[in-house]
Formats: sequence, structure tokens, C-alpha cells
Amino acid sequence: MSVINDPTFYVVASIAVLLVGIGKGGFGGGLGSVGVPVMALAISPTQAAAILLPVLCLMDLVGIITYRKRFDRRMMRMLFPGAVLGITLGAATFAITSDQVVGLIVGLLAVGFTLDRWLGPRFRRLEPVATQPGPVKAAFWSSVAGYTSFVAHAGGPPLNVLLLPQRLDKSVYVGTTVMFFALANYVKLIPYAIIGQFDGSNLGTSLLLAPLAPVGFGLGYVLNQRVNEVVFYRLAYSALFLTGLKLLWDGRSALGL
Repeated sequence: MSVINDPTFYVVASIAVLLVGIGKGGFGGGLGSVGVPVMALAISPTQAAAILLPVLCLMDLVGIITYRKRFDRRMMRMLFPGAVLGITLGAATFAITSDQVVGLIVGLLAVGFTLDRWLGPRFRRLEPVATQPGPVKAAFWSSVAGYTSFVAHAGGPPLNVLLLPQRLDKSVYVGTTVMFFALANYVKLIPYAIIGQFDGSNLGTSLLLAPLAPVGFGLGYVLNQRVNEVVFYRLAYSALFLTGLKLLWDGRSALGL
């Protein structure tokens, strides 16, 4: 089983895995969207997504155990079919989607997600009451979340469009998010394997990075208890925003610019 031999990649990938783990561990949950954009600074976005997926699945096992009794079952019944549809669409279009296009998608998600984190709360404060989504709205946004999750493990922003207006209990909101992406990630294993994303090099590299998964999760738990989240958020999301801008710049050729 071969692995990537570039030392620079492992520096970047280690940072990415740790940040994602920190988010899943309870400190800055939105950091799950950081993984592919950061790793894409060293390798192609599609390869970054393939290497990261098995590591995410390891993290999800802990999340499932932790939140198995604290999630909205009704919402999961509404969300999961759309997620599968979005994942299927992502798999069906994989062969005709270039790395440049994927880079643009990842860059847009990174920039859009960061702007949502910075500006979204100001607008969401204007919502007078909690709102419950209908089946059509749930199907649409869960499909978008499934597609963006397949492409770049970045389904958080579209899922939040659906979940945040409901003003769920904090633990139920986190648990529902954890369960959604745990199920989505394990479903994604099937098309990723079918389209050949899990070659020896990618799986070998995932195996080398796997020990960082519990480390990142543990750091998230500790940081959640001891560190000012405001400072950490500012640094992490500023870095994500700049990374997204770089990916957009690098992928501009896909638009003929």
C-alpha cells in the first residue's frame, strides 16, 4: 500500500484533520467544512475529499455514541432521503466535473460559509419565531447538503439553512447535525469506492492520518472547556476565508478567466 510522500502535504493535512476533529469534538462545530479547502492547498480537492472521508467516518463513530439519544428523529426521517439524492447526484456527475470546477465549488463553499458565520447571525436575529420546514423545503436543502457533502465534505451551510430557523435545543441541534453527517459519510463510502477514489495511495494516506482523528476530537473537548471560542473562531474562519479566496483564484480558469 503506497502513500503520499510529500512532507508539505502532511503538514497541511494534519492541520486540516485536527481542525475538523476539534469541530466534531464540540469546539467550533462548523470547522468540519475546513478539511477539504485546507488540504486542497497541497493536493487536488477530489483527492483531498477521498483521503479525508475514512478519517471522518472514524470521528463519526464517537459522535454517534455520544448523541445517540439526543437528535430529532422526525427531522432525520425528512432529511435522509434528500441527502441520499444529493450524494447520488454528486456521484453521477463526478466523471464530468474537473478539479478546477471542484476547486471553485470548494472555494465558494469556504467563502460562503465564512460569510454566513460572520454575517448570518445578524439576520437570523430578525426571525420572530421558530419555523418548521415542510417536506419540500427539507428535501431541497438536504439534497444540496448531500451534494456539497459528497463533493467537499461541506454540507454544513445548506443544512444550517434548514436547521437554524427551527431554534432547536442546543444538544438536539448538535445531535441532529452529527447524525445527519455520520449517515451521509457512511453512505458516501459506497459511491467513493465505486468511482475508484479509494486507491492504495489514498487509503494508505488516510491510515497514516487516522490517529489524528481522536486527537482532534479530544482537543475539541478540552478547548471547549478552557479556551475563549471567540478568539479561536476569528483565527480559524479568517484562515478559511483566505483559503477559499485562494481556491477561487486558482480555479478561475474553469470560468475562462
